Amino acid sequence: MNLRRIIIIFYLLLFLSVGAGSSVFFWQTRQEYNQLKLVEASTQRRLREAEQRLQEQESTLHKLRTDPDYVAMIIRKRLGYAKPEEFVFRFEADQ
Repeated sequence: MNLRRIIIIFYLLLFLSVGAGSSVFFWQTRQEYNQLKLVEASTQRRLREAEQRLQEQESTLHKLRTDPDYVAMIIRKRLGYAKPEEFVFRFEADQ
């Protein structure tokens, strides 16, 4: 009877040890999973922003290739060009 009780206690302690070790392992794994979910959400947000910028750039490129009025407006706006009958006034910004 004494040996049987020792074996039962040994298996009980073994079972509890394995259970505790498994709990710690699964808790750490869950923490890593939650961290990866946060990283994924951030990456998805950055991807959406990049796709939106790409769409805007493709739209601008399409306009530059197909719309002469848009090209003229961009040239006049960014480079300060004017038509022969126009005057361009430039003002210094106060700082």
